[in-house]
Amino acid sequence: MICPAPPLCPPAAWTAWPDWDALMRLALEQAHQAAAAGEAPVGAVLLDAAGQVLGTGHNAPIATADPTAHAEILALRAAARACGNYRLPGSVLVCTLEPCVMCLGALVHARVAGVVFGALDAKAGALVSNLPGAALPFFNHRFWTLGGVLGETCGRLLSDFFRTRRLARQHQSPLANAPGMG
Repeated sequence: MICPAPPLCPPAAWTAWPDWDALMRLALEQAHQAAAAGEAPVGAVLLDAAGQVLGTGHNAPIATADPTAHAEILALRAAARACGNYRLPGSVLVCTLEPCVMCLGALVHARVAGVVFGALDAKAGALVSNLPGAALPFFNHRFWTLGGVLGETCGRLLSDFFRTRRLARQHQSPLANAPGMG
């Protein structure tokens, strides 16, 4: 699933297309860190225009008490700090889950060149699942997307995490599932 199509050749500063599977494995490492911390296992890696890692992130809204602490946002923040600029032209985000609407807005503002993602997000995905986010006509910036890179692996990590969480909650007392109790 590619929408709009990635460029036919790598960006000028890249000598070849990167190994997307290897880069997705870096994002998966971030996702495993999120899972170990009890967060939804989503990870992201941001590459600069030369294909070098600029920033990484994993979901952390619970630990930070920040609803915007999605993996994509944290990777963008790390990269912006490293570059001294919130605009990251030529960069490519590699993330384990299709970005949501909030992350889509940040990607547009950061002026990324492309997004590579693993699993589709049928509930909140904003690039292909629910919106053609990268190509919305009212945005002042568009980028290419490539989805499904290690998609089964990324999707399985998420479904296993939430299955384990549901099973753990089923074995707790009824009070543990009451609002504000867990």
